[in-house]
Amino acid sequence: MRARNRVSGVVAGLLLILSTGCGGVGTLGGHGTPPASAHVFLVVEENHSYSQVIGNPSMPYLNSLAAKFGLATQYYADVHPSIGNYFMLTCGQVETLDDSFGGIVKDDNIVRELVKVNKTWRSYAESLPSSGYLGGDVYPYFRHHNPFTYFSDVQGTSQAGNVVPFSQFSSDLSGGTLPDFSFIVPNALNDAHDGTLAAADQWLNTNIAPLIASSAIQDGGLLIIVFDESVLTDLSHGGGHVSLVLVGPNVKSGFQGLTMFQHQSTLRVVLSTLGVKSFPGASAAAPDMGEFFK
Repeated sequence: MRARNRVSGVVAGLLLILSTGCGGVGTLGGHGTPPASAHVFLVVEENHSYSQVIGNPSMPYLNSLAAKFGLATQYYADVHPSIGNYFMLTCGQVETLDDSFGGIVKDDNIVRELVKVNKTWRSYAESLPSSGYLGGDVYPYFRHHNPFTYFSDVQGTSQAGNVVPFSQFSSDLSGGTLPDFSFIVPNALNDAHDGTLAAADQWLNTNIAPLIASSAIQDGGLLIIVFDESVLTDLSHGGGHVSLVLVGPNVKSGFQGLTMFQHQSTLRVVLSTLGVKSFPGASAAAPDMGEFFK
């Protein structure tokens, strides 16, 4: 019996090391509180499954980040089509399954919670016609990839000025004027919606590599790159198996998480790392992603 107890203790210790160490493969259910971040960035890509992305030689840059930092191996989108996932990422509810939706969302959302605690935000949307533009599609810009344009907290308020073209991102980065939270929306040609995965990867390499090298990330910042949904035939957990990569100095090196997460957990980790204590919709009960952090 004593020998069995000793063996059990060794096994428990190994599991603890795996779940809390700085690399390797995590254990199921390993959670914790993510550390605070001065800047959080969320980049959303489009419509490809985990197996199409991870290990794909056409995406060397994203795969290099997945290998160096944190990769969620059991991450699933919530629904098909896209718009419901974008709303889950920002207000914790699907809201609609109509990509042509033109209404106003009055539910609690990420803008409301950030403003409550005096945190700043911007949605950087590539090919957006102008700052403050809240209207419909202007190809290759898709409105339903930019959920901030629907919120009652933005519509008809001064917050609309935080919806800006992605062309402003580089000047904000170089000028040290980035907000606390940045939502980054490549256009339909560069997010793999209409373009190739290779083109999406090149866009990330060109535009996100300078961010990772900057003090906005190196001084404790957090970058999350996630695909909104899988291919339409993949209905697992609603929206299919997709990839999510976490990047930053507080992320465990080479860590692969085994816990199942969905977009509501991403919303939760964005807010919690920025010091927000109130979580909209399903993010209130979503599992935390603390296992990815040192």
